[in-house]
Amino acid sequence: MSTPAPPASSTSTAAASPTTAPTDGAPSGDDPFADVGRRRRLAESLRTGLTVWRRSIQVRVVASTMVLSALVVGAVGWFLLQQTRDGLLDDRVEAVVAEAGNETAEAQDRLLAASGTDADAAGQRVQLIEPIVNRGEARGFAVVLAGPTEPGESLGEAGDTQFTPGLDVASVPPALVAHFADSSSPAWTYGRIRSEDDRGRSRSGPAVVVGSQVELPADGETYTLYYLFPLEDEEETLALVTRALLTAAVLLLLLVGGVTFLVTRQVVTPIRLARQVAERLAAGRLTERLRVAGEDDLARLATSFNQMASNLQTQIRQLEELSRLQRRFVSDVSHELRTPLTTVRMASDVLYDARDSFPGGTGRAAELLQTELDRFEVLLADLLEISRFDAGAAVLEIEDVDLADLARRVVDVTRPLADQRGVSVVVDAPARRVRAEADARRVERVIRNLVTNAIDHARPTSGDAAGAGAGAGQGDGTAADVVVRVEGDDRAAAVAVRDYGIGLESGESAMVFNRFWRADPARARTSGGTGLGLSISLEDAHLHGGWLQAWGRPGAGAQFRLTLPRRSGGELRQSPLPLVPTDAGSRR
Repeated sequence: MSTPAPPASSTSTAAASPTTAPTDGAPSGDDPFADVGRRRRLAESLRTGLTVWRRSIQVRVVASTMVLSALVVGAVGWFLLQQTRDGLLDDRVEAVVAEAGNETAEAQDRLLAASGTDADAAGQRVQLIEPIVNRGEARGFAVVLAGPTEPGESLGEAGDTQFTPGLDVASVPPALVAHFADSSSPAWTYGRIRSEDDRGRSRSGPAVVVGSQVELPADGETYTLYYLFPLEDEEETLALVTRALLTAAVLLLLLVGGVTFLVTRQVVTPIRLARQVAERLAAGRLTERLRVAGEDDLARLATSFNQMASNLQTQIRQLEELSRLQRRFVSDVSHELRTPLTTVRMASDVLYDARDSFPGGTGRAAELLQTELDRFEVLLADLLEISRFDAGAAVLEIEDVDLADLARRVVDVTRPLADQRGVSVVVDAPARRVRAEADARRVERVIRNLVTNAIDHARPTSGDAAGAGAGAGQGDGTAADVVVRVEGDDRAAAVAVRDYGIGLESGESAMVFNRFWRADPARARTSGGTGLGLSISLEDAHLHGGWLQAWGRPGAGAQFRLTLPRRSGGELRQSPLPLVPTDAGSRR
């Protein structure tokens, strides 16, 4: 009793819901400020959620586990529902096809047992359909008896169609009707049964429709019996199974989420505690330790962390003690040297003043003694300044400073040294004042250190060019060996010192500020420097909240840039002058 007709509908119904106009919760009057506030709160909520997602391993693990579990449970639930649905429908179809076959066979037997002289076709149709209708009302199925129909004629248009009271004849699927136009074999398909109850209320539901044909002896015509078996019980069973699976899935997801949360909490909580302790250690609270509980891997990790913290504390205290002793030693030695240095200075001044009366070698020795004493005094002053920086005792004397005036003053002071080296130095500054709130003495010292350093490492041009560059005035740096540029904006002021000397190798721009460091150890300090000038300059820049940076390229020279905030305590974001000069590609 197979059928070639395809299924016509599913076994579940979808309840129609009334259509309502969408609302967005906007207040009456469409207040634009309320809409902006709502969007701002939504954006803030999204940012908070993304922040929690990025920073919390526990949230990511729990969410990922629940999403994967939901996918697995959904797939398994869908498979179980499909299997349950197919099983229920297969059993129901097998039962209704068998029942329809029995009804048709019994009806055919009744017709064959009728008197051969009975030629009342209408009476035979009533005798055929009434017992089936009565049994259908008792057993819960409906029946339609359709007489011979013309091709393309529906059951509702046939005048001799008889059916169960209240049944809509259109419930018989057209595909099944079309099947019997070409074949007489029984067939079945899915459809929807529509009917009205005693109170006139319409009902609709899924059904299995089985069709078979019988021959009426009175007129010799073939009639078709359509049996409509509702699937309401199967639909309720499937709905019950669906609700049970959904309830079980929700409970399972909650259980999985809770278990994942508890498991990750046991792992994440010690990690969070370790992070907090590490942050406190980084803040200088070296006595912080993790609490060790148990003997598992996390407990061993906490023990190792505490041992590492103890070792770091010991090392840091030793370094702090050594640094304190070093600073005190430098300070004490510097102060103790002042007294003998004063005595030696007095004796040296006497010898230097009388050098013309000494023989040639003795007079030259007096001059060398005076020069080295000058350098020694500068070194001693630099050591004292470094000790003050190390001890955190350096303070600023803030005033309104014009960096262009300071740069010109420094260039005038260092002019004899530049002339001695054959180096031309110019200042490139705007006509307006470039002012900043700073300590004039310290800023002038920084610029002087940068200029003398540039003179030491500049590559002198010919004497004529040098003289021309030195006398060229200010503002044109193309003819000079050292160019001092000054520029400023609303937030910062900067001074850049550019030379065209030997330059810096890769990585030396960070080392150049180390104490007593030299780019070329074999090179003499022609300016009488001590090797601490750039280190002190860097500390002065940091004391102002500014930057002191270096750039260099072998054979293309170097540039040092000092950047200071216009207002004391201001925050720097960028410098008015580029660190890499615009003529970095040229080679002098």
